[in-house]
Amino acid sequence: MTIASTTTAKNRTLRLNARDNLVVAVDAIEVGAAVENVLATARVPRGHKMATGKIAKGEPVLKFGQIIGFAGEEILPGAHIHTHNCGFAAFDRDYAFAQDAKTELILPVEQQATFQGFRRSNGRVGTRNYIGVVTSVNCSATVARFIAEAVNKSGILADYPTIDGVIPLVHSTGCGIDSDGETFEVLKRTTWGYACNPNMAGVLVVGLGCEGFQIARMKQAYGIQESTTFRTMTIQDTGGTKKSIAAGVEAVKAMLPIAGKVRRETMPASELMLALQCGGSDGYSGITANVALGVAVDMLVKHGGTAVLAETPEIYGAEHLLTRRARDRATGEKLVDIIKWWEDYTARARMSMDNNPSPGNKAGGLTTILEKSLGAAAKGGSTTLNAVYRYAEPITEKGFVYMDTPGYDPVSATGQVAGGCNMLAFTTGRGSAYGCKPTPSIKLATNTDIYMRMIDDMDINCGDIVDGVPLAQKGQEIFDKVLAVASGEKSKSEDLGYGDAEYVPWQIGATM
Repeated sequence: MTIASTTTAKNRTLRLNARDNLVVAVDAIEVGAAVENVLATARVPRGHKMATGKIAKGEPVLKFGQIIGFAGEEILPGAHIHTHNCGFAAFDRDYAFAQDAKTELILPVEQQATFQGFRRSNGRVGTRNYIGVVTSVNCSATVARFIAEAVNKSGILADYPTIDGVIPLVHSTGCGIDSDGETFEVLKRTTWGYACNPNMAGVLVVGLGCEGFQIARMKQAYGIQESTTFRTMTIQDTGGTKKSIAAGVEAVKAMLPIAGKVRRETMPASELMLALQCGGSDGYSGITANVALGVAVDMLVKHGGTAVLAETPEIYGAEHLLTRRARDRATGEKLVDIIKWWEDYTARARMSMDNNPSPGNKAGGLTTILEKSLGAAAKGGSTTLNAVYRYAEPITEKGFVYMDTPGYDPVSATGQVAGGCNMLAFTTGRGSAYGCKPTPSIKLATNTDIYMRMIDDMDINCGDIVDGVPLAQKGQEIFDKVLAVASGEKSKSEDLGYGDAEYVPWQIGATM
């Protein structure tokens, strides 16, 4: 990546690949400005694209050396390329399964970076120490909130300084669903996945009693036995709202002495499982923050850790870059099968995969899902793709892996946390307001303007990459921040209190 030569200090642009027929505006380009010996014929906002050569109607528009769309009309040199003259169209891609797979060099444990984490009895390691009040159905949401609120406000947590809090994890589904279908299976995996997340010290599951998602069925499916740190109850069996709140408070209080005994100790970075997210993306995302996060991911993999890319609608059009890195053909084909499922899923809903870029994404310079996906996939770094998982499935492989999720950030991150992620890195160009409990979220700004404007929300500024900060340096900064937050340093979203409302299990099927 280089900044193109210009005749003034203004109008900086980026040519990302020699094949590209455009440049990206680092600063806004005004009409008549000269860029690469081409005069701008329209104003090009920062983060947007300007044509550097003629593109005939129907010809591909290239960025990153890849197709991001097709000219809807003849595009002349100096024109602003965006939704008015560049559109989405499907095209065949060469998946070249496992062509670039390689054996990764993993550092020995004694040479790995370390952090201060909580070792659980099952051997897994947490970065936080929460007790969760999880609901099986929306009908128990209020009771769950009242239970958590009562404990948090009682003052009793002052006696247990290693406990980060009691969190209500409530959702809007659990009944009116196909109790023998995919919706039930996804909710079952998500609920039990949160209960098993290493950042949880104890869990109380609260139901109504008559809902479609029966707690007893989940316990039977996983062979779950109640214990001192895992309890269940239903409002109907307990005797109503007030009795359920009282019983729930007592159940949580009984967990506190056990949860409060654990202490942070030195752990290798191989115990980290990092969820990768981007939201409120803009034209800088695939140039700064996502690429720098990819560098940090490569570092984490080298240190034996795990990084989980997700958001299938936001790798659509870039999946061929991932299949090349798959460790074998079967892993690559599993990803392609998921892409085909999404094409069918959106068609049944009378939608298009190109519906994904939001109005904010487009205002920030992204034109099509193809362009957005090529930038989003950069979060995954460059190492071998070791496994592909369905939504909320337990992640068991180390290294770089993929999970099928929607692009909507709270739903996507919920699946990753259910899969076991104990850390989360979230890039944003427009300024997403997001946090995640029980897994701390680090926010990476793609541009300096949003970093300064929302400095209380942003942990790291990646916008200085376009000013010359090396990607390797920024990747190291991100990796160091992951280790620090994993050790107990609070992220900005944690300081603000985000995380309770962002638990959103994926509702795939019909609500009956």
